[in-house]
Amino acid sequence: MSQPPLTRSIPVSEQHRWRAYWICVGVAALTILDLSKVNVGLPSIEAAFDASATQLQLIVAGYVLTFGLTLVPAGRIGDQRSRKTLFVTGLTLFLVTSLVAAIAPNITVLLVARLLQGVAAGIQMPQVLGIIQELFRGKERGKAFGLFGAVIGLATAFGPTLGGLMIAIGGPTDGWRGIFLLNVPLVIVALVLAIWFLPVTRRPSDEPLSLDPVGLALFAVTVLALMWPFLFTTGSPEDNPARWWVLVVFVLGLIGFLAWERRYAASGRQPLVPLPLFGVASFRNGISLASVYFAAIPSMFLLTTLYLQDGLGLEAVYAGMVSIGFALVSAVASWVGGNLVNRLGRPLVVAGLVLLLVGIGLLVLVAITTPAGVTPWAMAGAMAIAGAGGGLVVSPNQTLTLMDIPVKQGGLAGSVGQLGQRIGTAIGTAITLSLFYSTIYRESDGKPDLEVYHHAYAYGMLAVAVLIAVAFGIGVADLGSRRRRRAQDDGAAAVG
Repeated sequence: MSQPPLTRSIPVSEQHRWRAYWICVGVAALTILDLSKVNVGLPSIEAAFDASATQLQLIVAGYVLTFGLTLVPAGRIGDQRSRKTLFVTGLTLFLVTSLVAAIAPNITVLLVARLLQGVAAGIQMPQVLGIIQELFRGKERGKAFGLFGAVIGLATAFGPTLGGLMIAIGGPTDGWRGIFLLNVPLVIVALVLAIWFLPVTRRPSDEPLSLDPVGLALFAVTVLALMWPFLFTTGSPEDNPARWWVLVVFVLGLIGFLAWERRYAASGRQPLVPLPLFGVASFRNGISLASVYFAAIPSMFLLTTLYLQDGLGLEAVYAGMVSIGFALVSAVASWVGGNLVNRLGRPLVVAGLVLLLVGIGLLVLVAITTPAGVTPWAMAGAMAIAGAGGGLVVSPNQTLTLMDIPVKQGGLAGSVGQLGQRIGTAIGTAITLSLFYSTIYRESDGKPDLEVYHHAYAYGMLAVAVLIAVAFGIGVADLGSRRRRRAQDDGAAAVG
């Protein structure tokens, strides 16, 4: 496999190591927070701009899509140049786009700001992962990713509460602006800390950058073609049936992308996605599991907040608070999982997925069967159970995924992993929201009652459950693969 230009590592003291770690984790939490806290703002944005279902989907999925597409090129540049410079560049762009989104005069400006905000997040995140990969080894890396998973879990689940609080303060019409405006002081603080305290960990290579713009373009077309028909599925009779033919473009794009990547690598250059990485079973299975998991969980939060707000009429701040139990329990479970993963391995992740499926089933059950006054409390309890499972999945899976990857490829491998997660989220969001909104339109012609929202939530959550079941299947397959490989190694050692 061709290698990108190498950089030279710089020793970092213990004090600088942990200082850098917490700066990186804090910024990563900001980018994830901006995904989840916008969820509760969708009804407010819809009311402010009379936004369509497709536009609302793009506010969420568009951010995640550009986030994902930027990850690998930014990770490649970070591996070859200065991760600190890219870190600061991404933060600065995130600051500007957050401000533009907060003062957006119409839905078009807001959508453009969200797309560029995703680019900014995509620049930052691979630098975070690359720095953590460099700073920690062995058991310490498991603990570091355990803490990382705990913080990301808190950001994901506390986001709706924080977004709801901004709407409560700013009012139902303009409160959504506070969701984006809140980023400004937080990013300014993060910028100061990053500029002054984030150490330089690598000397950049003098060789030209190794990028793959054609591969990136083909990949973007492929992913967008997969999302397209779902983004334009609203349940209205005006939905164009021809939109499903775009999936042909997806198939052709995927074939073309894989062919190009192999040809590009054969020419001695570094492709966008280094396909030989997927020859490492632990990496391949871990990436697949994480991609499906992140297609499901953000969609679970989004569907739940929409059901609580639109279906039960709950205020945004209270709808957001339902996920607090998930945040707290998943943070503890992530820390525990990070400490246990080196001893227990993949069975820990499989057990977490089973617990998560139980939580998802309970969410739908209590949403449909409990009285409206009790439903938010019952859903909060189900969220806590799901959080225990989720915490045992994310950080342990991250450690297992990168366990057999060389450190010098840590930024690139981490970026490919994040790419899978973000693209999974974008596609999962498009699919589940299309099921939610199309059910409402089909069954009520735009005037839904609570029973219609029951059906819409159930259909959307069924897709979430199917995705987690697929992740479970991947986890079981990986568990079997590891056991067979261990048996082969033991047999070879005995013969030797």
